[in-house]
Amino acid sequence: MKYLDEFSDPVLAKRLFDDIRAVTTQPWSLMEVCGGQTHSIIRHGIDQLLPEEIQLIHGPGCPVCVTPLEIIDKALEIASRPDVIFCSFGDMLRVPGSGRDLFKVKSEGADVRVVYSPLDSLRIAQENPDRQVVFFGIGFETTAPPNAMTVYQAKKLGISNFSLLVSHVRVPPAIDAIMNSPDCRVEAFLAAGHVCTVMGTGEYPGLAEKHRVPIVVTGFEPLDILEGIRRAVRQLEAGQHTLENAYPRAVQAGGSPAAQAMLADVFEVTDRAWRGIGMIPQSGWRLSPKYREYDAEYRFSVTGIDTEESTVCRSGEVLQGLIKPHECAAFGKECTPRNPLGATMVSSEGACAAYYLYRRLEAPNKEASSVG
Repeated sequence: MKYLDEFSDPVLAKRLFDDIRAVTTQPWSLMEVCGGQTHSIIRHGIDQLLPEEIQLIHGPGCPVCVTPLEIIDKALEIASRPDVIFCSFGDMLRVPGSGRDLFKVKSEGADVRVVYSPLDSLRIAQENPDRQVVFFGIGFETTAPPNAMTVYQAKKLGISNFSLLVSHVRVPPAIDAIMNSPDCRVEAFLAAGHVCTVMGTGEYPGLAEKHRVPIVVTGFEPLDILEGIRRAVRQLEAGQHTLENAYPRAVQAGGSPAAQAMLADVFEVTDRAWRGIGMIPQSGWRLSPKYREYDAEYRFSVTGIDTEESTVCRSGEVLQGLIKPHECAAFGKECTPRNPLGATMVSSEGACAAYYLYRRLEAPNKEASSVG
C-alpha cells in the first residue's frame, strides 16, 4: 500500500505535469515500450493531461501481442495431440491463431491447462510420466529466467517428458528496429523497468547514441511514468540523447547477474519474428544445443504451418505505433474482447484492450493538433 499511495500522489503528479508544461516548447513524440505502462497511461488519463505538444506512441511491449501467428498455430497443433498435456498462462488461451485458439482446442477435447508458474508444468510432467507435457514459454526478458530455470531443472532431474515451446523476445533489438523503420516518428523512449531489473541497462546507451534519442528507464505507477516523461522532454529540449534511470528503486545498471547466467546457460540469442512487425535480427532466444532436446518445436516436428492474419485487423500497425487502436475500423465493432481479431485486444497488456476497457472509443480532440 505504501507504493500505491506514494507513487499515485495527486499533488506530486500536478507538480510533474506543471514541470513538463514549463519545459515544453515544441512538439515531441515519445514511445512507452511496455504494455503495462500503456495501461497505466490510459487508465489514469496521463496522455490527455499532458501538453498538447507531447504525443505518446504505444510500443510493442506486450509479449502476448508480439508472439507470432506461426508460433500460436504451432501451439495449437501440439496441444491437439492426444498424448500431450499443454500448459500455459491464462492470457494465451484466447489469442487467435489462423482459425481458432487454445480455448477452442480445449473444447474439442485437448488437455490444455492453465498454470501459474512454469514449475507447475514440471510437476505435472512428474505426475504423468506416460504423457508429454509442454509449457508455452513466451515473454520478454522478465519471464525468460523462470522458464530457463524450469528447463535447467528438467535436465537436472532427468524429466524427459517435459518440453518448452519458446517464443521469447528481447527489447533492445526491437528499439533498434523501430528507429530503423522509414515510418518511425519516435523521438524518445520510456524503457521498461522490469526488463532492466533482469538485464540491466548496458545495451541502451549505445542505442541512445546511435539513434540520437533519449532513453529513460521508468516504472509503472503514474508518478514513475510522469517522471520518465519529464526527463525525456528535458533531454529533447536540451538536444541531449543519453540513458537515464528513473526507476532506481528497482533497476541497477548491472541487472541480475544470477538471472543472466541462467539465461546464458539455457538459451542462445537468435533472430525472431514479431507479430505485426516481422523478423528482427537477434531479437529473441531459443534453447541452446545443450538443452535442445527440451525444445517442443524439435520434439514434435511442427513444420509446414501456413498462417493467415485477419484481413481487417490492424493490430500490426498498433504494435508499431503507426496508429492508435480507435483508428482501426474494426475496433469495438467486429473486434472486441469477446470476439478478438488480434492479440492486442486479448492480452491484459494490449493497447487495444486498454482502449476498450477505459472507453477510449474515439480520438480525443487533442490528437487534431498532435505530431503526425
